[in-house]
Amino acid sequence: MTSLRYEVFVTPAIAQSSGTLNLPDGEPMVWSPISTTLIYGERDAVLVDPPFTVDTAREVLAWVEKTGRNVTEIYITHGHGDHWLGAPVLLERFPDAVVRATAGTQAHMAGLATPESRGPFWDVLFPGRIPTAPVEVQVVGEEGLSLEGNVLLPVEVGHSDGDDTTVLWVPSLKLAVAGDVVYNGVHLALSESAGGGRDAWRRALGQVEALGADFVVAGHKDPARADDPADIGRTKRYLDDADRLLRGEPTPMEYYEGMLSLHPERINPGILWFGALSLLAGSPTP
Repeated sequence: MTSLRYEVFVTPAIAQSSGTLNLPDGEPMVWSPISTTLIYGERDAVLVDPPFTVDTAREVLAWVEKTGRNVTEIYITHGHGDHWLGAPVLLERFPDAVVRATAGTQAHMAGLATPESRGPFWDVLFPGRIPTAPVEVQVVGEEGLSLEGNVLLPVEVGHSDGDDTTVLWVPSLKLAVAGDVVYNGVHLALSESAGGGRDAWRRALGQVEALGADFVVAGHKDPARADDPADIGRTKRYLDDADRLLRGEPTPMEYYEGMLSLHPERINPGILWFGALSLLAGSPTP
């Protein structure tokens, strides 16, 4: 068994197409920064959550190539398209790599399996910028992944910012690649959190905390911040603050301004505004 290391590439915020939803002050919305994690040994590597546009996936590929490692597997933590739609770009360079996910994640990915299924949302926000090649996914079981004698274990945690989310646990590094269960310095995506979703998210955070990780990589993070396990608690406090404000039956603007005042250090208020409209004014149009 060789010693493993890990590195994180944070794709900067991505501008959305003009003519789509703007912030209340008229500023255009952007997509939150996305974390891609490379776990590697002496020769091989596992890549976790490639970003979703052709250009950003190429940037990740150039970063991976500088390490000189061979990507053998690409693990997807959950089915949201921003964490896997760019996989075909990586597979062109590493054609023998296998895309792995749990059965729950695979089912959600299947819902975005064709360009037509992506049209109403992704092609509106990012027209012509997303790969169209299919992504074949192999389901990973409880045995997890193997990297140069080390085990990497998917931990199914249920609902966080979406359904059937997972964390990739690397015991030898005490590393939890947390996908969208943990957010680090970025406003949370709460558009799918109604109907008990925030309570389920807290339970998911409890599962991550129980791992006892020394390093926690958030799926969306401020690139200036470390991979701090304390972000588990910070994510929970954000959910608690959201619940407290929502109990007062605010307007979308009142909720938005209230959360901004409570969490001024977090980046990308656009995802906060989208959540406010989703929770308090019905489903917004992208």
